[in-house]
Amino acid sequence: MRIAVVGTGVIGASWATLFLSHGHRVVASDPAPGAEDRLRAAVAADQRRLSFTPDLAEAVADAEFVQENGPERPELKDRLFAVLDAAAPPGTVLASSSSGLAPSRIQRACPAHPERVLVGHPFNPPHLIPLVEVVPGGRTSEAAVEQAMDFYRSLGRRPIRLRQELPGHVANRLQAALWREAYSLVERGAASVADIDTAIAHGPGLRWALLGPFLNQHLSGGPGGIAHVLEHLGPPMEEWWADLGSPRLTPELARAITDGVRDELAGAAVADLVAERDALLSLLLDAKNRTDHL
Repeated sequence: MRIAVVGTGVIGASWATLFLSHGHRVVASDPAPGAEDRLRAAVAADQRRLSFTPDLAEAVADAEFVQENGPERPELKDRLFAVLDAAAPPGTVLASSSSGLAPSRIQRACPAHPERVLVGHPFNPPHLIPLVEVVPGGRTSEAAVEQAMDFYRSLGRRPIRLRQELPGHVANRLQAALWREAYSLVERGAASVADIDTAIAHGPGLRWALLGPFLNQHLSGGPGGIAHVLEHLGPPMEEWWADLGSPRLTPELARAITDGVRDELAGAAVADLVAERDALLSLLLDAKNRTDHL
């Protein structure tokens, strides 16, 4: 399959790695000086099936799927998708990795074939994290949605389909809810940055890596499952909700968080942490893939 990767920054390079590792041909395009060299340095896969052109129309002319990864600027997306709409074959899905722009907004730049435009939002790095959020716009066809879902599944991804267009989609909104309370706890002085990270990384985060919030609640309810949890812990949980904070990202709070992260790192190299994180992610994903339900 011939796949066009538009924009070859961190996300685009990771997508290219994934596509190449599954035997697809990749044509990448990025107008930035030195983009091809940076892409080839980042891609840890067989590059014989990787080609590059700064000409966007040329890159998508024969593409069977397009994954766009440009900056989150509406006016730039408009220019990109105007070219994609005109140059890509009519039946080719145009998927944007956008984490912030609604697909209906992106479709405005595609008067010829808005029905094949959607969001295919990954989590960084896409070649490791299986989740892809597929978000159709108001004019996206059911055929395009199914084609995208099937394509991402063929890559070993775990796509979910959103039924509404929401700022931040689903997973980023769930993350934002946790960050909101984490920032509030720092602002209140209730816990340090390091202690909050420890609480998640060595507590519920371990279970969250295996099952989502609802199934984790269900398993914690014993024979009664989630119904038992909601009956007995629902009222106190509502009290906790009422006490959750609504912090503002003031300069003082931003400084406290930045200082807290610096202290937590204690001189550790970020590159080493990233390498350890990705190695453990690979081990976890391999283990999950050997189970029947996870």
